[in-house]
Amino acid sequence: MIRKLFFTAAICVAAGGASAQQATRASVAQHAVAVPSSDEIVSRIIQEGTHHSHVDQDLSYLLDVIGPRLAGTPEMRRANEWTQQKFKEYGMDRADLESFKFGVGWARGPMSMRMLAPQHREMIGVSWAWAPGTNGPLAGNVVYLDARTRGEFDRRFAGKLRGAWVMIGPSYPILNPDAVPTHADTVRLDSLRKSQAVRNDDESHYQQVRGALLIQEGIAGAIRDGGKDFGLLTMSGSPLAVLPYPMIVIGNEDYTQLERLAQRGEATRIEVDIKNTFTPNPVDQSNTVAEIRGTEKPDEVVLLGAHLDSWDLATGGTDNGTGAIAVLEAARILKAAGVQPKRTIRFVLFGAEEEGLMGSQAYTAAHEKELGKFQAVLVLDNGTGSITGMALQGREELRDMWKAMLQPAAQLGPLIIRSGVKTGTDHLAFGPYGVPNFNYDQATRGYNHTHHSQVDDYSHTVPADVAQAATIMAINAWQFADMKDFLPRGPKQ
Repeated sequence: MIRKLFFTAAICVAAGGASAQQATRASVAQHAVAVPSSDEIVSRIIQEGTHHSHVDQDLSYLLDVIGPRLAGTPEMRRANEWTQQKFKEYGMDRADLESFKFGVGWARGPMSMRMLAPQHREMIGVSWAWAPGTNGPLAGNVVYLDARTRGEFDRRFAGKLRGAWVMIGPSYPILNPDAVPTHADTVRLDSLRKSQAVRNDDESHYQQVRGALLIQEGIAGAIRDGGKDFGLLTMSGSPLAVLPYPMIVIGNEDYTQLERLAQRGEATRIEVDIKNTFTPNPVDQSNTVAEIRGTEKPDEVVLLGAHLDSWDLATGGTDNGTGAIAVLEAARILKAAGVQPKRTIRFVLFGAEEEGLMGSQAYTAAHEKELGKFQAVLVLDNGTGSITGMALQGREELRDMWKAMLQPAAQLGPLIIRSGVKTGTDHLAFGPYGVPNFNYDQATRGYNHTHHSQVDDYSHTVPADVAQAATIMAINAWQFADMKDFLPRGPKQ
């Protein structure tokens, strides 16, 4: 799932939201949405999902055999082809790969890093994605770039950064969970809050031009804080923003040591050797698309989605192998339970979500003429945890409908409907077209640790939770597909 740390694809906010929302609410109030309530069908879905689940074996194969699925790599292509074959095996009426233009591919190579001064020791770090290598070992002084404005940068750093490894901003203050917080901890937390506060015009302008200033200065490379405890890292990057200089990510513990050394005025020097490669030409990527054809209204579509791609520090378990397998399993459940939906239920495993929602935006662009007949879009992309409910995505007028839809699944766990607009994943690509789009709430299950990190693997997944999520998605997909009403469009967001 994309986080605010690196969000390269902007989702536009279209005009007319308030009036459209008022009209939508009036429409729903006048014509309450009737939710299908066949106890027999729901019972068959729950029975199939809870007693005959294929989640564990499919999830293990995706993560342990195919492995990381970085967009633009052969492994991602292999994952597309394997999921296409599994959809066919599970009886879908069709299963295809829909390609889209991606940009230049990037492959991670070996990397080594060591501190040369004030002490000698090996360090652990990884390259930011879509950043170049170093063309051999590259030594340089470490500079802590804590400027907040262009004026401050010019006074303190201009002309002094050539050949330096530059630390990008303050460390993320992570506290020892086994110790009582100290005054210093409070100061660090206050500093973080201030750095995240709304910036004034000068600060905002500086943030926009900082990269260009670093290029102009001729830095050796940049250093980012991994931002997690226990030496865990946070990875990101995109072909939409290829970096002109090397960038490395190191653990929070190492980053804070470099920060303290800089604050002491201690000369610090490191040497880094990175061997990354780019493809010479842009590459194609694919979305895996399958469907169960509707019996009465086949041109109207309910879409279940998740992204199939992942980062490559681990095998992409909780982000988002679990979501992809839940969608695959929901498709299997519906066919095995003998469900014959009135509308078409389509299953899409998006590619290149991590690089800026590229797969889902390519999908909506390619299917723009059909989107007016999309009943709803349901996405799963918040880790391995069980579904705990639904955020209404600004569609408060659908609260009663969602309560009624989740009530038949109450035996699968407490399910809460709440106000809220969730961001950061593929459902957003459908907002500009007014399609009702939702992203399920899920139990955390350590997602803040596993997300984009080197421990995002099978050992941190919970297959039973994924089976629960797949079952609920299957129920909701059938309900939307057999609903008497076609949902009113929402404001274009």
